[in-house]
Amino acid sequence: MSGILDMQSPDLVNQNIAKLAELFPNCVTESAKGKSIDFDLLKQELNHAVVEGSKERYRLEWPGKREAIVTANLPTTKTLRPMREDSVDFDNTENIYIEGDNLEVLKLLQESYLGKIKMIYIDPPYNTGNDFVYKDNFAKDKGEELFESGQKDELSRRLVVNPETSGRYHSNWLSMMYPRLKLARNLLKEDGVIFISIDDNEVHNLRKLTDEIFGEKNFVSEFIWEKKKKPSFLHKNIGKLGEYIVCYVKDHHTTFPFSLETTTAGKKYPFNNAGNSRAILTFPPYSVRFNMTDQVVHPQDMSQGNIVTILLDKLVIADGKNIGSFRLEGEWRYSQESLDEICKNKEEIVISKIPFRPNHRKHGGEIKKMKNFFSPSHYQMETNEDATTQLSELFGADVFSYPKPVKLIKTLVSASTYDDDNPIVLDFFSGSATTAHAILKQNSESLNGHRTKYILVQLPEDLDKNLEAVDVDTKRCIVEAIKILDQLGKSHYLTELSKERIRRSAKKIKAETGADIDYGFRVYRLDESNMRDVYYHPQDYDQSTIDLFADNVKSDRTEDDLLTQVMLSWGLPLSLKIERVKVAGKKVLKVAGNSLFACFDQNIDDVFAKEIAKDKPVRMVFRDAGFKDDTAKTNVKQWLKQLSPETEMKVL
Repeated sequence: MSGILDMQSPDLVNQNIAKLAELFPNCVTESAKGKSIDFDLLKQELNHAVVEGSKERYRLEWPGKREAIVTANLPTTKTLRPMREDSVDFDNTENIYIEGDNLEVLKLLQESYLGKIKMIYIDPPYNTGNDFVYKDNFAKDKGEELFESGQKDELSRRLVVNPETSGRYHSNWLSMMYPRLKLARNLLKEDGVIFISIDDNEVHNLRKLTDEIFGEKNFVSEFIWEKKKKPSFLHKNIGKLGEYIVCYVKDHHTTFPFSLETTTAGKKYPFNNAGNSRAILTFPPYSVRFNMTDQVVHPQDMSQGNIVTILLDKLVIADGKNIGSFRLEGEWRYSQESLDEICKNKEEIVISKIPFRPNHRKHGGEIKKMKNFFSPSHYQMETNEDATTQLSELFGADVFSYPKPVKLIKTLVSASTYDDDNPIVLDFFSGSATTAHAILKQNSESLNGHRTKYILVQLPEDLDKNLEAVDVDTKRCIVEAIKILDQLGKSHYLTELSKERIRRSAKKIKAETGADIDYGFRVYRLDESNMRDVYYHPQDYDQSTIDLFADNVKSDRTEDDLLTQVMLSWGLPLSLKIERVKVAGKKVLKVAGNSLFACFDQNIDDVFAKEIAKDKPVRMVFRDAGFKDDTAKTNVKQWLKQLSPETEMKVL
């Protein structure tokens, strides 16, 4: 009925221990820090033979892997703060743009978006020796933590150059990618998919890493993208034209074919004259068309026992009784299991002209699988040069280095989300925000109401500091970007430029198409918790600091800040509609109808409780310091329990 909100991301270690405890209760023990796993016993439980010690085995290892696993599992008390002044149509939009370290953000999204993301696309650092990697170091002493408690100081220290001369060149990159991919997998739907752009520097390690996290069976392909119209001859041996997009699915059993188009033509495959395979089809309650004779055989025209036999160059309809199926002899494209599934789903059976194999098509056209090669001659794919042109049209200058073209991302989104009515796409290395631009473009062209929503995450990289450590082309783009940001009166951060790109691309698409779609986006910024330290560690404070217990909430935090952290803690999506109403003279924030009511006003009493109970909120949250007194707090709890027993009440 009531209690204290955790106000931190899920503790994945404790969750994993609880899951193991259900399977192997004898492997759970206690330590000074709580429950833990006896790994020697666990190893024995998972082996048929006696385990005597560590043995060589096939797996990916690197210095720092264990730390990377710990990093992924550590909970965070940080939160997201809404930035209304940077947002567009905050109250109505369902698109999200988040500024902050993507590792921390992914942890915060674990409750609200667990199993809800249809597609992830990321364009992480390629580890070329000149770009940046994230410096994930959570083993900080108190002084260091205080120094980094400010947003700007922390952000300026999050990225470091990883030169090829580094003794941990590949290891640093793997340690950065592992926890992010591990957390990202949790967010995917069961039929979800992830695309990762990469080049030759780390594609081999990325494949091994994603095999471990997603499973080898869920590997789809290494898409090849011809990113240049003219090859780069910087390599000693070859002129490079392309790079890769590594693709995995969450579960290969549940995913659909990736498709950009359909066809109504039956594909033709020659019979194998040496073959003598047969397949039995339960006779379906619909027509079977034989293309070779233009003859349509209807169920009512055939007795239940008729058998149809196709032998190379002739059609024979033989009489029979009570067999309840027809047999087609020849080499089959589909297994018996697949043929049974076709009939079960009542799909049309198409028998291609002899001597060709049988085929089938779905109602409305057969899904035509996407090819794994993107070039100007395949799907009329855009290149890096096209991407640069697109941004120059928006800003009047080259402001992003090595951007991805809109059509590349739009193609990936379209091919992998067409079977979902309102898919969510996540990009947590969003860079120039091409993903948002691509989704706006796709939504404007959709004629069937298919609307894709996006969540973008990007670290606010300091462009002034990046000038000191980038190549000549990137430096030139940064100089132009700073000029534009100065004209706009914005600070010199990458995220400011990316948000402006979304605004300008939305304005351009709306002017060109007039499409009635969601052009807005809510901006959130990663920050320290809204709650004082005493909220999380009351045992560390004594009678001399009793004043700190008067209010758990930091003095500079707004009701919007509190509501956002409550939504994350309670596992509610950030895109839900928020309304502001007055109840018994108090301001109430309503999320998604009656899904969540929040009141952070002062002097809450039983009068308010009786009035709010009429709306039967599913969840209700107050500030601990907001009640008129301790008696009022008890009375509010009791009145809600009596008048709205289904309401779950929490306090901050």
